[in-house]
Amino acid sequence: MAEMTSATSVQRPVTTMQSKKRSEMLAGYGFVAPAALIFLVFLVIPILFSAYISLTNWNGITPLTSEQPYEYVGFDNYAQLLFREGTRQTDFFKSLKNTVYYVLGVVPTQTILALLLAVVVNQRWLKAKGFFRTAFYFPSITSSVVISLIFMWMFTRGGLVNRAVGALFPDYAFINWLDDPTGVVHSILGLFGVNLRNAGDWATAQFAGMRVWEWISGPSVTMLTIMILNTWTTIGTMMVIYLAALQNIPTHVYEAAYVDGANAWQTFRKITVPLLRPTTFFVVTLGLIGTFQVFDQIFVISSGGPAKTTLTIAYLVYSNGFKNSAMGLAAATAILLFIIIFAFSILQRRIVSERADV
Repeated sequence: MAEMTSATSVQRPVTTMQSKKRSEMLAGYGFVAPAALIFLVFLVIPILFSAYISLTNWNGITPLTSEQPYEYVGFDNYAQLLFREGTRQTDFFKSLKNTVYYVLGVVPTQTILALLLAVVVNQRWLKAKGFFRTAFYFPSITSSVVISLIFMWMFTRGGLVNRAVGALFPDYAFINWLDDPTGVVHSILGLFGVNLRNAGDWATAQFAGMRVWEWISGPSVTMLTIMILNTWTTIGTMMVIYLAALQNIPTHVYEAAYVDGANAWQTFRKITVPLLRPTTFFVVTLGLIGTFQVFDQIFVISSGGPAKTTLTIAYLVYSNGFKNSAMGLAAATAILLFIIIFAFSILQRRIVSERADV
């Protein structure tokens, strides 16, 4: 009888512990369920639906409830974009070239400038820190459409930029900066008398409907102004992220460096930058995703022109789906954009380590 009582007393805590774990698990699932439901409805299901639509020729107009709203075409949309010669393939690779130039120009610039601004406004000797932090962050919370319209006015033929340049150089002829399809690399090489259009067979060789000299043209003057606009409007947000990370670095680390005789540059290069590596990974990831998906500035300022030199992949998705009534092709373009962003994110993860090298 004593043995049975002892066995019962041992089993009761186990049963109680299992019941407690079960109740905690149910409570955890209950807290997660609303967010998981929103994630499923507004992200997972649309992605799966887009993947299916990319295999059809749906025009985006005919209701899906009609008898014949679309036709299943398999991977034909992807073949048109990647392998089949024609206008659609040429437009896709033009948008890819423009987007890659945009990403390579904006992401490193905004990351470096944001880090430098964060370091400056984090200095103890700086007065009016609140003013400078607000001033640097203010463009990030301003409507991108409004700022794009202001930039359009600044870079027009009679805008502020032309008037400023004309005041410095009296013989300067006013131009419309947002209507210039000339590649920046071509313009720079032209200063040295290099014309890639007449450079021989290698320069005129075709790839995806584009000559080699077009691929190495660099961003157009119009795209360069949009890159400047985007950099200016995003460094404030990145600066705040870096600023929060800087303030979390222990002060005794800098004190030890000072005792060891390290100067400001050595401290920044050997301590600050390595300790900010996880933050840099986060900032670069945000920059990659944002720049690959750039649309609003392109739509407001140039709508893909001039000569499709500002045509980006995100704008091509909009153009195929809502202008050309080819929603299946637009969905295929969006899926390819997702794959490109994912590939670049994995690549930069390997370049920018997520762990700080302390």
